[in-house]
Amino acid sequence: MGDEPRAQMEQRTPRGLDNTDRTLIALLQVDGRASFTALAKAVGLSEGAVRQRVQRLLRDETMQIVAVTDPANVGLGRQAMVGIRVQGDPRAVSDQLSGLPDVHYVVLTAGSFDLLAEIACRDDEHLLSVLNDDIRPIPGVVSTETLIYLKLAKQTYAWGNLTR
Repeated sequence: MGDEPRAQMEQRTPRGLDNTDRTLIALLQVDGRASFTALAKAVGLSEGAVRQRVQRLLRDETMQIVAVTDPANVGLGRQAMVGIRVQGDPRAVSDQLSGLPDVHYVVLTAGSFDLLAEIACRDDEHLLSVLNDDIRPIPGVVSTETLIYLKLAKQTYAWGNLTR
């Protein structure tokens, strides 16, 4: 879905998905490596028709097919969510946060924090460095509150039951 974090949250309108599109997405959420042949058999279309649909869903940024890792298994043993309070326009801070390599998720919020940023680091020293050297010096950042993850209980990207 590109490197345009602000555009991802603004002016998002639902795509015209039919039941076949929804079924393909649901099947790929279970197994992102499913073959076009297997998908075609499951939805009752030709392999070529399924390939075209999947390519359209990818091109239209309706879905992505990516490898999802367990951060701890790739050397990132410390994860945290950072709540950030901002003075001024939070979009400017969001843009800067989005450019930091250790920040993997940024969202503008309503409530106690103006922004939430998810960080994955090697260890506590690395986390401290990201907080003190990268995040807190950003112009507009007033305060941060760090919520350290103790255990990853669930990680999924299957947004809702699309076949309902």
